[in-house]
Amino acid sequence: MAYNEKLADRIRESICEIPKVEEKQMMGGLTFMVNGKMCVGIIKDEMMCRIDPSIHETEIEKQGCRTMDFTKRPMKGYVMVDDSGMKSKNEFDYWINLCLEFNSKAKSSKKEK
Repeated sequence: MAYNEKLADRIRESICEIPKVEEKQMMGGLTFMVNGKMCVGIIKDEMMCRIDPSIHETEIEKQGCRTMDFTKRPMKGYVMVDDSGMKSKNEFDYWINLCLEFNSKAKSSKKEK
């Protein structure tokens, strides 16, 4: 199992009403693209959240949250949340909402030709 299928189902259920969602296998896990932009994903058993870089430092203080360092370099605006930070529906929804809020402001990555 490359990524947690139960977590994938939780994310699918929470964003099923959002238009223009695409799932992509990426980084050894699963990424949910919203409006063509990386929004939220899963790497192994953790949820990867793309959030506003201006709130990054505050958010990594929360239970179960850390800076994403997938490439061995910390990436501001990308955090990983483990199970301890999203056990309740309210906690889970908090992270999903942060991702969706930032998505409208996020820049798209360059399209492949």
